Amino acid sequence: MTRILVTGASGNIGRMTLKHLLKRIPASDIVGLARDPDKAADLTAEGIEIRKGDYFDNEGLVRAFEGIDKVMLVSTHAFTDRNTQHENVINAAKQAGVKHVVYMPVIHNSDSGIKLPQVTDEDIFVEDKLKASGLTYTLMRHPPFLENIQGYVGGNPLEKGVFTPSGTGKAGYACRAELAEAHAVVLAEAGHENKSYSLYGDPAVSFSDIAQILSDISGKPVPFKEVSDQAYIANLVSTGMPEPAAGFVLTWVHCVNAGEWEGETGDLEKLLGRKPTTPAEFLRASYASLAHETHS
Repeated sequence: MTRILVTGASGNIGRMTLKHLLKRIPASDIVGLARDPDKAADLTAEGIEIRKGDYFDNEGLVRAFEGIDKVMLVSTHAFTDRNTQHENVINAAKQAGVKHVVYMPVIHNSDSGIKLPQVTDEDIFVEDKLKASGLTYTLMRHPPFLENIQGYVGGNPLEKGVFTPSGTGKAGYACRAELAEAHAVVLAEAGHENKSYSLYGDPAVSFSDIAQILSDISGKPVPFKEVSDQAYIANLVSTGMPEPAAGFVLTWVHCVNAGEWEGETGDLEKLLGRKPTTPAEFLRASYASLAHETHS
């Protein structure tokens, strides 16, 4: 029997990964980790044991990992001393006798020279720590989420248009649920030891492509408007986003425009055993009600 623990059980990716694992292996083989187990009560109700643990509490992590064979390390938030937290998980896993750690860095293109603040360097730090630890590892590299497109383009693009700084780069976005499903496949199966996957969605799209997709969905022109960085941040702030967060989003948009996530590996499709959700499919579902309102 292999026991698998997924951290971040009360968050989006962690919870989704656990739910996908439930479709593949018995609940008795699955454990979740959460700072507040009460926030994962829905998973407890499905038979998953939820253990209390905090990335900053190394001793608590060692206790939580007792009897665990594989750990899925779900990345913590940017701007929160990620290096200390992630290194604690790796060290505790080794101390507790865990055999295999699966980690989800953001895809980074070493040739581009572009880095996301509080993301890229920290992800590389974790990858290096994992490879030096002697633990078996699997790297599940993520592209940007399809769910974040609306935020990137400045709120409600059906009303305002797509507002971004200039650039023609494309990104192979993927949705959280399918990335989590790919995690579950790797956790539940053998054969993924010491491998790295880049989980691009398909096809990659630019911001002007997104404007065209939204035009097709809504049946009315959705303009693509290139704006300055300052105007872009001001627009996000006007939607209620704090200025530091708007600046962080801007760096993701710059990376998209520079082609940081234009790659194509087929890894996500292979792991899922089917084509991943396309941007057009995702946006059509997301904006179906809005598109309906524009016709009524």
